Amino acid sequence: MSAQEHDFRHLDRAGRATAGLARSPRLAVMLTIGAGVVLAWWILAAMAIRGAESRVAGGAPGDALLKNLPPLPLPDFLDRFFALCLAPAPLSGSLAASALVLMWFIMAVATMLPSAAPMIRTYCEIADTARIKGEPVVHPLVLVMGYLATWLAASVAFAALTLTVYGFAAAGQVLDPVVGIAGAVALAIAGLYQFSGLKQACLKRCHNPFSILFANWSAEPGRVFRLGVEQGVWCLGCCSALMLVMFAVGAMNIFWMALISLFALIEKQTAGRVASQVSGAILLVWAAALLLVSA
Repeated sequence: MSAQEHDFRHLDRAGRATAGLARSPRLAVMLTIGAGVVLAWWILAAMAIRGAESRVAGGAPGDALLKNLPPLPLPDFLDRFFALCLAPAPLSGSLAASALVLMWFIMAVATMLPSAAPMIRTYCEIADTARIKGEPVVHPLVLVMGYLATWLAASVAFAALTLTVYGFAAAGQVLDPVVGIAGAVALAIAGLYQFSGLKQACLKRCHNPFSILFANWSAEPGRVFRLGVEQGVWCLGCCSALMLVMFAVGAMNIFWMALISLFALIEKQTAGRVASQVSGAILLVWAAALLLVSA
C-alpha cells in the first residue's frame, strides 16, 4: 500500500475513523467484543432488577439491593423477552425454550467472552505479524464467531437442563435458586469437577493459546472458524461446571455471574491448580452444608 493510500486526510472525521478501524483489525475486534460484553451485562442487569421486583422478600441473594436500583429503560421486545424468562415454572413451548437459550447465551457472552480476550488478542498479534509479511489473514471476528458458536450450543444444553430441573419444581420462577438436594447436587458436581483431570487438561489448553493458534494457523475462514470452535470447547471444559452454580444461587443472580466471570479470567491467567482446588473445596463444603440444612 502506497503512502498516498495511507493518507486519509481527504476524508471527513467519520471516514478517517472508519478507515483507521479497517487498517487495525485488532482495534475493531476489541471494540466489538467490548461493546458486546457491555450490552450483555446491561441486559442481564435489567433482567436481574426485573426478577427481584417480581419475587417476594428474601427470594434470592441480592434482591434487597436490586430492588433499590432504578429500573433501566427497556424497549418492548426486551420486556416480552424478560416475561418469558421470568415466567413461573414449568415452562412449555418453543418460544419459551428459545428465550431460555438466548438468556444463557447472553450470560455466556457476559461472563466467558472477557476471559477469552487474551486468546483473541494473541490471534490478533499473530495476524499483525502475518500481515506485515504480506501473507493473507482471516479477520479475528471469524475466530470470535467460532468461539461463540460453541457457547451457543452449550446454551441449548443449559436451557434444556433448566427446563428439566424446573419441570419438577413445585412453584416459583424458572430463575429462582434451586434449593435442597437438587441444589446440593449441582454444587457437588461443580466442586468435584474442579479436581478432575479433564478440568486441568482444558485449563492447560487455555493457559497457552499462542502455541495452539500458531500451530494451527490458516488463511482459510472455515479453518479459523473451526479453530474458534475448538478454543470454545476448551473454555467450555474449563467453566461449564461452574455454570451449574447458577442453579443453586438463581440463574439470574448478577452478583454470582460477575464473580464467576472474574474467577474464570483469574483461573485462565494463573498457573497451577490452587485456584481450581480452592474453589472446588468451597463448593463441596457448600453442597454438604445445603444437604444438612435440607435434611
